Parts: sequence; C-alpha cells; structure tokens
Amino acid sequence: MKKPFGSPGKASGLILRIGQCLFSTASIGVMTSASGFSTVTAFCYLIASMGLQVLWSFGLACLDMHALRFNKDLHNHIIVSLLVVGDWVIATLSLAAACSSAGVMVLFSKDTDICKADPKFSCNIFPVSISFAFASWFLLSISSYVMLWLVASI
Repeated sequence: MKKPFGSPGKASGLILRIGQCLFSTASIGVMTSASGFSTVTAFCYLIASMGLQVLWSFGLACLDMHALRFNKDLHNHIIVSLLVVGDWVIATLSLAAACSSAGVMVLFSKDTDICKADPKFSCNIFPVSISFAFASWFLLSISSYVMLWLVASI
C-alpha cells in the first residue's frame, strides 16, 4: 500500500508535526507576551490547549524522526488507532480554544469597546496569537484527516 502524504514515519508527516509544534509555540509565546491575557478565561484556555498540542506534536515528531532514522514502519493498526484518537481530541480542543478566543476578541473590539477603554489590554497582539492557533489547528486537521483514512485502510 502506498503511504499517503502526512502519514507517520514519512518526511511529510514530520514536517506537519514540526509545523504544528512551531505554530502552537508561537501562539503561546505571543499570548503570554501580551498584557492582560490572564484576565480572560478563553485566552487561558487557548494557552492550555496550545500547550497540550505542543506536547502531542513534539512527541509525534520525535516518533517520526525515530521511524525515519531507523526505517521503522508505523502503520500498525494499534499505533494508527491511538494516533487518530489523539489527533482528533487535540484538534477538537485546539479548534474550540481558537474559536472561543476569536469570539472574545470580536466581543472586545467590536461590541464592547474594551480595547479602547482599557489601555492595559494588548488588543493588537491577541489576534496574532489567535492566528497562530488557527494555523496550528489547520496543520493538525490535515494530520487528523490522513490518520482517519489510514485507520480505515489498515
């Protein structure tokens, strides 16, 4: 069977995992550098979700590096089943965190004018972190989709 793009143990899968890890780390870094993020629950949830995604993506990137270096086949039914469940859970958490943070940001900037009233809020930095979170989720959704097809084909 031909291994699809982004499957575990391929260079494309490693690139996807490294991209997820980098975008999640960037989202955390930008959000924590902004002042006033800790007063909003959705932003704290975004940091927690991105932290979990960093751990998951980094672990799987290490697994992919090991498989590439030692020419191991990761297309075992048990391994792929675990990866598909983990990917879908992390993807759901990441999308929920990014969407809730984006909703709060729209509320702050458009509906309540909190950004104009409170100068200690870094309202111009929050959307950058949210954009990184959506980019990370997009790469994770590609991995999740590939894993779903792999588990169906094995």
